[in-house]
Amino acid sequence: MRQPWRVAIVGGGISGLAAAVRLRDRAPAGTEITVYEQSGALGGKLRTGELAGQPVEFGAESFLMRDPAGGESAAVALARRLGLAGEIVHPTVGQAALAVDGGLRPVPGGTLVGVPGDLAKVTTVAQPAADADRDAGRPLLAPGADVSVGALVRSRLGDQVVDRLVDPMLGGVYAGRADDLSLVTTMPALARAARTEHTLVGAVRAAQAAAPRAPGAPVFGTLAGGLSRLVEAAATASGATIRRDAAVRELTPTATGWRLTVGPTRDPELVAADAVVLAVPARPAARLLAGVAPTAAATVGTLDYASVALITLALPEPALPALSGFLVPATEGLLIKASTFFTTKWGHLARPDGLALVRASVGRYGEEASLQVADADLADTVHRELSKVLGAALPAPVASHVQRWGGALPQYTPGHADRVAAVRAALRGAHPTLALAGAGYDGVGIPVCVRSGATAAEEIITALGGSAA
Repeated sequence: MRQPWRVAIVGGGISGLAAAVRLRDRAPAGTEITVYEQSGALGGKLRTGELAGQPVEFGAESFLMRDPAGGESAAVALARRLGLAGEIVHPTVGQAALAVDGGLRPVPGGTLVGVPGDLAKVTTVAQPAADADRDAGRPLLAPGADVSVGALVRSRLGDQVVDRLVDPMLGGVYAGRADDLSLVTTMPALARAARTEHTLVGAVRAAQAAAPRAPGAPVFGTLAGGLSRLVEAAATASGATIRRDAAVRELTPTATGWRLTVGPTRDPELVAADAVVLAVPARPAARLLAGVAPTAAATVGTLDYASVALITLALPEPALPALSGFLVPATEGLLIKASTFFTTKWGHLARPDGLALVRASVGRYGEEASLQVADADLADTVHRELSKVLGAALPAPVASHVQRWGGALPQYTPGHADRVAAVRAALRGAHPTLALAGAGYDGVGIPVCVRSGATAAEEIITALGGSAA
Protein backbone atom coordinates (compact mmCIF):
# COMPACT_ATOMS: atom_id res chain seq x y z
CA MET A 1 0.00 0.00 0.00
CA ARG A 2 1.28 3.42 -0.94
CA GLN A 3 2.04 5.91 1.80
CA PRO A 4 0.46 8.06 2.99
CA TRP A 5 -2.98 6.50 2.95
CA ARG A 6 -5.83 8.48 1.43
CA VAL A 7 -9.15 7.88 3.17
CA ALA A 8 -12.40 9.49 2.07
CA ILE A 9 -15.24 9.84 4.58
CA VAL A 10 -18.59 10.48 2.95
CA GLY A 11 -20.78 12.27 5.48
CA GLY A 12 -19.86 14.91 8.04
CA GLY A 13 -22.19 13.90 10.84
CA ILE A 14 -20.89 12.74 14.18
CA SER A 15 -20.30 9.18 12.86
CA GLY A 16 -18.11 10.43 10.03
CA LEU A 17 -16.23 12.81 12.30
CA ALA A 18 -15.68 10.08 14.91
CA ALA A 19 -14.25 7.91 12.13
CA ALA A 20 -11.93 10.77 11.15
CA VAL A 21 -10.70 11.19 14.73
CA ARG A 22 -10.05 7.47 15.12
CA LEU A 23 -8.17 7.38 11.82
CA ARG A 24 -6.02 10.32 12.92
CA ASP A 25 -5.23 8.57 16.19
CA ARG A 26 -4.57 5.09 14.83
CA ALA A 27 -3.56 5.32 11.17
CA PRO A 28 0.06 5.85 10.12
CA ALA A 29 1.41 9.38 10.29
CA GLY A 30 0.68 11.40 7.21
CA THR A 31 -2.61 9.66 6.41
CA GLU A 32 -4.72 12.00 4.29
CA ILE A 33 -8.30 12.16 5.55
CA THR A 34 -10.97 14.04 3.64
CA VAL A 35 -14.56 14.48 4.85
CA TYR A 36 -17.16 15.16 2.17
CA GLU A 37 -20.34 16.77 3.48
CA GLN A 38 -23.18 17.40 1.05
CA SER A 39 -24.64 20.25 3.08
CA GLY A 40 -22.95 23.39 4.24
CA ALA A 41 -22.84 22.32 7.89
CA LEU A 42 -21.11 19.54 9.80
CA GLY A 43 -22.71 17.59 12.62
CA GLY A 44 -25.77 16.02 11.03
CA LYS A 45 -28.49 15.98 13.70
CA LEU A 46 -26.21 17.76 16.19
CA ARG A 47 -26.96 21.42 15.77
CA THR A 48 -26.79 24.10 18.44
CA GLY A 49 -28.63 27.31 17.67
CA GLU A 50 -29.84 30.36 19.51
CA LEU A 51 -33.28 31.59 20.49
CA ALA A 52 -33.99 34.80 22.43
CA GLY A 53 -30.28 35.16 23.10
CA GLN A 54 -30.03 31.68 24.59
CA PRO A 55 -28.19 28.64 23.19
CA VAL A 56 -30.55 25.77 22.43
CA GLU A 57 -30.28 22.46 20.66
CA PHE A 58 -32.13 22.25 17.36
CA GLY A 59 -31.25 18.57 17.07
CA ALA A 60 -29.98 15.94 19.51
CA GLU A 61 -30.17 17.24 23.06
CA SER A 62 -27.89 14.98 25.10
CA PHE A 63 -25.99 11.71 25.24
CA LEU A 64 -25.94 8.70 27.53
CA MET A 65 -23.10 8.70 30.03
CA ARG A 66 -22.71 4.90 30.17
CA ASP A 67 -22.32 2.20 27.56
CA PRO A 68 -24.35 -1.05 27.69
CA ALA A 69 -21.62 -2.78 29.71
CA GLY A 70 -21.63 -0.06 32.36
CA GLY A 71 -18.45 1.78 31.34
CA GLU A 72 -18.29 5.31 30.01
CA SER A 73 -20.12 5.74 26.73
CA ALA A 74 -18.38 6.36 23.42
CA ALA A 75 -19.66 9.95 23.51
CA VAL A 76 -18.01 10.57 26.88
CA ALA A 77 -14.81 8.93 25.64
CA LEU A 78 -14.81 11.17 22.57
CA ALA A 79 -15.40 14.27 24.69
CA ARG A 80 -12.47 13.21 26.87
CA ARG A 81 -10.28 12.67 23.81
CA LEU A 82 -11.20 16.16 22.58
CA GLY A 83 -10.46 17.85 25.91
CA LEU A 84 -14.14 18.51 26.63
CA ALA A 85 -14.80 16.10 29.50
CA GLY A 86 -14.70 18.98 31.97
CA GLU A 87 -17.43 20.73 29.99
CA ILE A 88 -20.00 17.95 30.43
CA VAL A 89 -23.07 19.06 32.39
CA HIS A 90 -26.02 17.03 33.62
CA PRO A 91 -29.76 17.60 34.09
CA THR A 92 -30.71 19.29 37.33
CA VAL A 93 -34.26 17.95 37.05
CA GLY A 94 -34.57 14.36 35.95
CA GLN A 95 -38.20 13.44 36.58
CA ALA A 96 -40.30 13.23 33.42
CA ALA A 97 -44.01 12.62 33.05
CA LEU A 98 -46.50 10.94 30.76
CA ALA A 99 -49.52 12.78 29.42
CA VAL A 100 -52.30 10.29 30.16
CA ASP A 101 -56.06 10.84 30.34
CA GLY A 102 -55.65 14.60 30.06
CA GLY A 103 -53.13 14.96 32.90
CA LEU A 104 -49.47 14.47 33.72
CA ARG A 105 -48.33 11.42 35.67
CA PRO A 106 -44.70 10.74 36.64
CA VAL A 107 -42.91 8.15 34.51
CA PRO A 108 -42.69 5.07 36.73
CA GLY A 109 -39.28 4.02 37.98
CA GLY A 110 -37.63 0.68 37.39
CA THR A 111 -38.43 0.39 33.70
CA LEU A 112 -36.16 -0.27 30.73
CA VAL A 113 -37.31 2.05 27.94
CA GLY A 114 -40.76 1.72 29.47
CA VAL A 115 -40.73 -2.06 29.90
CA PRO A 116 -41.40 -2.75 33.61
CA GLY A 117 -39.04 -4.50 35.96
CA ASP A 118 -41.69 -4.23 38.70
CA LEU A 119 -45.35 -4.45 37.69
CA ALA A 120 -46.57 -2.74 40.85
CA LYS A 121 -44.70 0.45 39.94
CA VAL A 122 -46.46 1.00 36.62
CA THR A 123 -50.07 0.78 37.80
CA THR A 124 -50.26 4.58 38.15
CA VAL A 125 -50.01 4.75 34.36
CA ALA A 126 -51.11 1.38 32.96
CA GLN A 127 -52.70 -1.82 34.18
CA PRO A 128 -50.85 -5.00 33.17
CA ALA A 129 -52.97 -7.86 31.84
CA ALA A 130 -54.62 -10.01 34.49
CA ASP A 131 -52.55 -13.10 33.65
CA ALA A 132 -49.41 -11.08 33.03
CA ASP A 133 -46.01 -12.60 32.39
CA ARG A 134 -46.46 -16.21 33.41
CA ASP A 135 -43.45 -18.49 33.26
CA ALA A 136 -44.00 -20.90 30.36
CA GLY A 137 -40.85 -22.86 31.16
CA ARG A 138 -38.75 -21.58 28.27
CA PRO A 139 -36.83 -18.43 27.29
CA LEU A 140 -38.84 -15.57 25.83
CA LEU A 141 -36.71 -15.36 22.70
CA ALA A 142 -35.18 -18.20 20.74
CA PRO A 143 -31.49 -18.06 19.73
CA GLY A 144 -31.07 -15.81 16.71
CA ALA A 145 -34.70 -14.66 16.76
CA ASP A 146 -35.96 -11.09 16.68
CA VAL A 147 -39.43 -9.66 17.26
CA SER A 148 -40.97 -6.25 17.54
CA VAL A 149 -40.88 -4.70 20.99
CA GLY A 150 -44.65 -4.28 20.91
CA ALA A 151 -45.31 -7.90 20.00
CA LEU A 152 -43.24 -9.17 22.93
CA VAL A 153 -44.59 -6.74 25.53
CA ARG A 154 -48.24 -7.06 24.43
CA SER A 155 -48.02 -10.86 24.64
CA ARG A 156 -46.63 -10.69 28.17
CA LEU A 157 -48.19 -7.62 29.78
CA GLY A 158 -51.11 -6.50 27.62
CA ASP A 159 -52.03 -3.50 25.52
CA GLN A 160 -52.06 -0.73 28.12
CA VAL A 161 -48.43 -1.19 29.09
CA VAL A 162 -47.43 -0.89 25.43
CA ASP A 163 -49.76 1.95 24.47
CA ARG A 164 -49.27 4.12 27.56
CA LEU A 165 -45.67 3.42 28.51
CA VAL A 166 -43.47 1.57 26.02
CA ASP A 167 -44.84 3.17 22.85
CA PRO A 168 -44.36 6.79 23.98
CA MET A 169 -40.87 5.99 25.26
CA LEU A 170 -39.84 4.49 21.93
CA GLY A 171 -41.75 7.18 20.06
CA GLY A 172 -39.74 9.85 21.83
CA VAL A 173 -36.49 8.28 20.63
CA TYR A 174 -37.37 6.81 17.24
CA ALA A 175 -40.64 8.56 16.24
CA GLY A 176 -41.84 5.02 15.51
CA ARG A 177 -44.25 2.52 16.99
CA ALA A 178 -43.36 -0.27 19.38
CA ASP A 179 -45.27 -2.74 17.20
CA ASP A 180 -42.88 -2.10 14.30
CA LEU A 181 -39.49 -1.65 15.97
CA SER A 182 -36.93 -4.43 16.37
CA LEU A 183 -36.22 -5.59 19.90
CA VAL A 184 -32.65 -6.62 19.03
CA THR A 185 -31.75 -3.23 17.54
CA THR A 186 -33.63 -0.84 19.82
CA MET A 187 -33.25 -2.75 23.10
CA PRO A 188 -30.25 -5.07 22.69
CA ALA A 189 -29.70 -5.61 26.42
CA LEU A 190 -33.30 -6.78 26.86
CA ALA A 191 -33.01 -9.02 23.80
CA ARG A 192 -29.93 -10.71 25.25
CA ALA A 193 -31.64 -11.28 28.57
CA ALA A 194 -34.79 -12.57 26.84
CA ARG A 195 -32.75 -15.43 25.36
CA THR A 196 -32.27 -16.90 28.84
CA GLU A 197 -35.08 -15.49 31.02
CA HIS A 198 -38.56 -16.99 31.14
CA THR A 199 -40.47 -13.83 32.09
CA LEU A 200 -40.33 -10.30 30.78
CA VAL A 201 -39.97 -8.78 34.23
CA GLY A 202 -37.10 -11.19 34.87
CA ALA A 203 -35.47 -10.20 31.58
CA VAL A 204 -35.71 -6.48 32.45
CA ARG A 205 -34.15 -7.09 35.84
CA ALA A 206 -31.38 -9.22 34.33
CA ALA A 207 -30.62 -6.54 31.73
CA GLN A 208 -30.48 -3.87 34.41
CA ALA A 209 -28.25 -6.01 36.63
CA ALA A 210 -25.84 -6.60 33.74
CA ALA A 211 -25.07 -2.87 33.60
CA PRO A 212 -25.51 -1.56 37.14
CA ARG A 213 -25.51 2.18 37.73
CA ALA A 214 -24.05 3.73 40.84
CA PRO A 215 -26.73 5.42 42.96
CA GLY A 216 -27.02 9.06 41.96
CA ALA A 217 -24.82 8.68 38.89
CA PRO A 218 -26.11 10.83 36.02
CA VAL A 219 -27.73 9.06 33.09
CA PHE A 220 -27.46 11.87 30.55
CA GLY A 221 -25.02 14.63 29.78
CA THR A 222 -24.50 17.44 27.33
CA LEU A 223 -21.84 20.09 26.78
CA ALA A 224 -21.92 23.57 28.23
CA GLY A 225 -22.34 25.81 25.23
CA GLY A 226 -24.01 23.13 23.13
CA LEU A 227 -23.30 19.91 21.30
CA SER A 228 -21.99 21.72 18.25
CA ARG A 229 -18.81 22.11 20.30
CA LEU A 230 -18.32 18.34 20.04
CA VAL A 231 -18.68 18.59 16.26
CA GLU A 232 -16.23 21.48 15.92
CA ALA A 233 -13.66 19.90 18.21
CA ALA A 234 -13.83 16.56 16.38
CA ALA A 235 -13.38 18.23 13.00
CA THR A 236 -10.33 20.09 14.30
CA ALA A 237 -8.76 17.15 16.11
CA SER A 238 -9.12 14.88 13.09
CA GLY A 239 -6.87 17.11 11.02
CA ALA A 240 -9.08 16.16 8.10
CA THR A 241 -9.67 18.26 5.04
CA ILE A 242 -13.32 19.26 5.34
CA ARG A 243 -15.23 19.62 2.08
CA ARG A 244 -18.62 21.26 2.65
CA ASP A 245 -21.24 21.49 -0.09
CA ALA A 246 -19.49 18.53 -1.68
CA ALA A 247 -21.93 15.85 -2.80
CA VAL A 248 -20.38 12.48 -3.64
CA ARG A 249 -22.45 11.18 -6.53
CA GLU A 250 -20.68 7.98 -7.45
CA LEU A 251 -18.24 5.41 -6.09
CA THR A 252 -16.17 3.32 -8.50
CA PRO A 253 -13.70 0.57 -7.54
CA THR A 254 -10.26 0.89 -9.11
CA ALA A 255 -7.17 -1.28 -9.20
CA THR A 256 -5.71 0.63 -6.25
CA GLY A 257 -8.81 1.61 -4.29
CA TRP A 258 -11.67 3.93 -5.19
CA ARG A 259 -12.63 6.80 -7.42
CA LEU A 260 -15.18 9.30 -6.06
CA THR A 261 -17.22 11.48 -8.37
CA VAL A 262 -17.82 14.71 -6.47
CA GLY A 263 -19.85 17.80 -7.29
CA PRO A 264 -22.30 18.79 -10.01
CA THR A 265 -23.01 16.60 -13.02
CA ARG A 266 -21.82 19.23 -15.48
CA ASP A 267 -18.48 19.77 -13.78
CA PRO A 268 -17.59 16.65 -11.78
CA GLU A 269 -14.42 16.24 -9.79
CA LEU A 270 -12.79 12.81 -9.77
CA VAL A 271 -10.95 11.95 -6.55
CA ALA A 272 -8.79 8.90 -5.85
CA ALA A 273 -8.83 7.22 -2.43
CA ASP A 274 -7.41 4.06 -0.92
CA ALA A 275 -10.46 3.52 1.29
CA VAL A 276 -13.92 4.94 1.89
CA VAL A 277 -16.12 5.23 4.98
CA LEU A 278 -19.77 5.69 4.01
CA ALA A 279 -21.29 7.60 6.93
CA VAL A 280 -24.52 8.74 5.33
CA PRO A 281 -28.15 7.61 5.80
CA ALA A 282 -29.27 4.37 4.23
CA ARG A 283 -30.88 5.72 1.07
CA PRO A 284 -27.94 7.82 -0.17
CA ALA A 285 -25.65 4.97 0.85
CA ALA A 286 -27.75 2.58 -1.25
CA ARG A 287 -27.45 4.88 -4.26
CA LEU A 288 -23.66 4.94 -3.94
CA LEU A 289 -23.52 1.17 -3.45
CA ALA A 290 -25.79 0.38 -6.40
CA GLY A 291 -22.95 0.14 -8.92
CA VAL A 292 -20.54 -1.48 -6.48
CA ALA A 293 -22.58 -4.09 -4.59
CA PRO A 294 -26.16 -4.23 -5.97
CA THR A 295 -27.42 -6.85 -3.52
CA ALA A 296 -26.08 -4.95 -0.53
CA ALA A 297 -27.51 -1.73 -1.95
CA ALA A 298 -30.96 -3.28 -2.29
CA THR A 299 -30.87 -4.45 1.33
CA VAL A 300 -29.60 -1.14 2.69
CA GLY A 301 -32.18 0.77 0.65
CA THR A 302 -35.12 -0.96 2.32
CA LEU A 303 -34.59 0.92 5.60
CA ASP A 304 -37.27 3.54 6.05
CA TYR A 305 -37.10 6.77 8.05
CA ALA A 306 -39.47 8.98 10.02
CA SER A 307 -39.60 12.74 9.63
CA VAL A 308 -39.93 15.01 12.65
CA ALA A 309 -39.97 18.67 13.56
CA LEU A 310 -38.65 20.30 16.72
CA ILE A 311 -40.48 23.44 17.78
CA THR A 312 -38.85 25.62 20.45
CA LEU A 313 -40.77 28.40 22.17
CA ALA A 314 -39.29 31.18 24.31
CA LEU A 315 -41.95 31.88 26.95
CA PRO A 316 -41.90 34.78 29.42
CA GLU A 317 -42.21 33.46 33.00
CA PRO A 318 -44.49 30.49 32.32
CA ALA A 319 -45.86 28.39 35.18
CA LEU A 320 -44.10 25.09 34.45
CA PRO A 321 -44.07 22.01 36.67
CA ALA A 322 -40.80 20.84 38.20
CA LEU A 323 -40.28 18.27 35.45
CA SER A 324 -37.72 17.72 32.73
CA GLY A 325 -40.60 17.33 30.30
CA PHE A 326 -43.21 14.81 29.25
CA LEU A 327 -44.01 12.12 26.70
CA VAL A 328 -47.33 11.71 24.93
CA PRO A 329 -48.85 8.34 23.97
CA ALA A 330 -50.28 8.32 20.46
CA THR A 331 -53.62 7.32 21.98
CA GLU A 332 -53.95 10.83 23.46
CA GLY A 333 -54.62 12.25 19.99
CA LEU A 334 -52.11 15.12 20.19
CA LEU A 335 -49.63 16.24 17.56
CA ILE A 336 -46.92 16.61 20.21
CA LYS A 337 -45.18 13.34 21.03
CA ALA A 338 -42.68 14.74 23.54
CA SER A 339 -41.73 18.01 25.18
CA THR A 340 -38.65 19.19 27.09
CA PHE A 341 -38.65 22.07 29.55
CA PHE A 342 -35.12 23.08 28.57
CA THR A 343 -34.42 25.76 31.13
CA THR A 344 -35.89 23.60 33.90
CA LYS A 345 -34.13 20.40 32.95
CA TRP A 346 -30.75 22.00 32.32
CA GLY A 347 -30.03 24.27 35.24
CA HIS A 348 -27.04 25.89 33.53
CA LEU A 349 -29.49 27.41 31.04
CA ALA A 350 -31.78 29.00 33.64
CA ARG A 351 -32.22 32.75 33.17
CA PRO A 352 -32.65 35.37 35.88
CA ASP A 353 -35.39 37.09 33.88
CA GLY A 354 -37.56 33.96 34.01
CA LEU A 355 -37.64 33.42 30.26
CA ALA A 356 -38.12 29.71 29.64
CA LEU A 357 -37.28 27.64 26.60
CA VAL A 358 -39.72 24.80 25.92
CA ARG A 359 -39.18 22.38 23.05
CA ALA A 360 -41.71 19.99 21.55
CA SER A 361 -41.16 17.15 19.12
CA VAL A 362 -43.85 16.41 16.54
CA GLY A 363 -44.10 13.78 13.85
CA ARG A 364 -44.58 10.03 14.04
CA TYR A 365 -43.67 7.44 11.43
CA GLY A 366 -46.38 7.21 8.82
CA GLU A 367 -47.92 10.54 9.81
CA GLU A 368 -45.75 12.85 7.71
CA ALA A 369 -48.85 14.67 6.45
CA SER A 370 -49.22 16.23 9.90
CA LEU A 371 -45.98 18.13 9.27
CA GLN A 372 -47.08 19.61 5.95
CA VAL A 373 -48.15 22.93 7.42
CA ALA A 374 -46.44 26.30 7.78
CA ASP A 375 -43.94 26.87 10.58
CA ALA A 376 -46.22 29.41 12.25
CA ASP A 377 -49.09 26.92 12.29
CA LEU A 378 -46.90 24.24 13.83
CA ALA A 379 -45.77 26.66 16.54
CA ASP A 380 -49.37 27.69 17.24
CA THR A 381 -50.48 24.06 17.53
CA VAL A 382 -47.63 23.24 19.88
CA HIS A 383 -48.42 26.26 22.06
CA ARG A 384 -52.08 25.28 22.23
CA GLU A 385 -51.36 21.62 23.03
CA LEU A 386 -48.78 22.49 25.67
CA SER A 387 -51.35 24.70 27.38
CA LYS A 388 -53.89 21.87 27.23
CA VAL A 389 -51.53 19.30 28.76
CA LEU A 390 -50.41 21.70 31.49
CA GLY A 391 -53.98 22.69 32.26
CA ALA A 392 -53.38 26.44 31.97
CA ALA A 393 -52.86 28.91 29.16
CA LEU A 394 -49.18 29.57 28.56
CA PRO A 395 -48.03 33.12 27.82
CA ALA A 396 -47.50 34.01 24.20
CA PRO A 397 -43.96 33.22 23.04
CA VAL A 398 -41.57 36.10 22.49
CA ALA A 399 -39.71 34.00 19.90
CA SER A 400 -40.01 30.59 18.31
CA HIS A 401 -38.01 28.30 16.06
CA VAL A 402 -39.06 25.35 13.91
CA GLN A 403 -36.40 22.85 12.92
CA ARG A 404 -37.54 20.24 10.42
CA TRP A 405 -35.65 16.98 10.08
CA GLY A 406 -36.89 15.16 7.00
CA GLY A 407 -36.13 11.45 6.97
CA ALA A 408 -34.27 11.77 10.25
CA LEU A 409 -34.95 8.69 12.34
CA PRO A 410 -34.39 5.12 11.07
CA GLN A 411 -37.21 2.61 11.56
CA TYR A 412 -35.59 -0.70 12.47
CA THR A 413 -37.96 -3.55 11.73
CA PRO A 414 -37.29 -7.04 13.15
CA GLY A 415 -34.29 -8.69 11.53
CA HIS A 416 -32.47 -5.37 10.99
CA ALA A 417 -29.29 -6.43 12.79
CA ASP A 418 -29.01 -9.62 10.74
CA ARG A 419 -29.55 -7.72 7.50
CA VAL A 420 -26.84 -5.21 8.36
CA ALA A 421 -24.46 -8.01 9.40
CA ALA A 422 -25.02 -9.74 6.04
CA VAL A 423 -24.36 -6.52 4.12
CA ARG A 424 -21.16 -5.84 6.03
CA ALA A 425 -19.96 -9.41 5.57
CA ALA A 426 -20.55 -9.16 1.82
CA LEU A 427 -18.70 -5.84 1.58
CA ARG A 428 -15.85 -7.14 3.73
CA GLY A 429 -15.42 -10.06 1.36
CA ALA A 430 -15.62 -8.14 -1.91
CA HIS A 431 -14.57 -4.61 -0.93
CA PRO A 432 -12.71 -4.62 2.41
CA THR A 433 -11.66 -0.97 2.04
CA LEU A 434 -15.31 0.19 2.08
CA ALA A 435 -17.02 0.47 5.48
CA LEU A 436 -20.47 1.61 6.60
CA ALA A 437 -21.10 3.78 9.65
CA GLY A 438 -24.00 5.63 11.20
CA ALA A 439 -27.45 5.44 12.71
CA GLY A 440 -28.90 3.66 9.69
CA TYR A 441 -26.95 0.56 10.62
CA ASP A 442 -26.13 0.49 14.32
CA GLY A 443 -28.83 2.51 16.12
CA VAL A 444 -29.63 6.05 17.16
CA GLY A 445 -28.00 8.16 19.84
CA ILE A 446 -24.68 9.97 19.92
CA PRO A 447 -22.70 7.19 21.68
CA VAL A 448 -23.88 4.55 19.20
CA CYS A 449 -23.01 6.78 16.23
CA VAL A 450 -19.58 7.62 17.67
CA ARG A 451 -18.86 3.95 18.25
CA SER A 452 -20.10 3.08 14.74
CA GLY A 453 -17.74 5.61 13.17
CA ALA A 454 -14.78 4.48 15.24
CA THR A 455 -15.45 0.82 14.38
CA ALA A 456 -15.61 1.63 10.67
CA ALA A 457 -12.27 3.41 10.96
CA GLU A 458 -10.73 0.36 12.61
CA GLU A 459 -12.01 -1.83 9.77
CA ILE A 460 -10.36 0.46 7.24
CA ILE A 461 -7.09 0.47 9.17
CA THR A 462 -7.08 -3.33 9.25
CA ALA A 463 -7.88 -3.56 5.55
CA LEU A 464 -5.07 -1.17 4.64
CA GLY A 465 -2.46 -2.96 6.63
CA GLY A 466 -2.72 -2.15 10.30
CA SER A 467 -2.33 0.82 12.61
CA ALA A 468 0.71 2.79 13.60
CA ALA A 469 0.26 1.72 17.23
